[in-house]
Amino acid sequence: MSEKNKILIEVRPQFLEEQSSPENDKFVFAYTITITNLGLIPAKLINRHWLITDSNGKVEEVHGKGVVGEQPYLQQGEAFRYTSAAILKTSVGVMQGQYSMLSDDGSTFDVSIPRFTLSIPRTIH
Repeated sequence: MSEKNKILIEVRPQFLEEQSSPENDKFVFAYTITITNLGLIPAKLINRHWLITDSNGKVEEVHGKGVVGEQPYLQQGEAFRYTSAAILKTSVGVMQGQYSMLSDDGSTFDVSIPRFTLSIPRTIH
């Protein structure tokens, strides 16, 4: 990725115990993502593409416009933070993907969302 189009992605996943139902194979995870434009020109997030894989190897692919109903436009140095959720049938899974961006000079570029783990917290006895 060029210095012109440099986007930083930070992810913080969290298990939502109160919305989950392990006895029914329903594990709900929230993830908060911060997208920061470290590039030299403004850019707009146009589309998202996710691969969500549970520990059984089942892969769900998600495509869509923007994130949480928005297509954030980020000036140089600006950040956009949002929280969304994923529901798995297993207590552990991983997510990864990419955002498609449009910069002010008319060029498009993709930003990888680093792979992160969704898992219930471990209890030590």
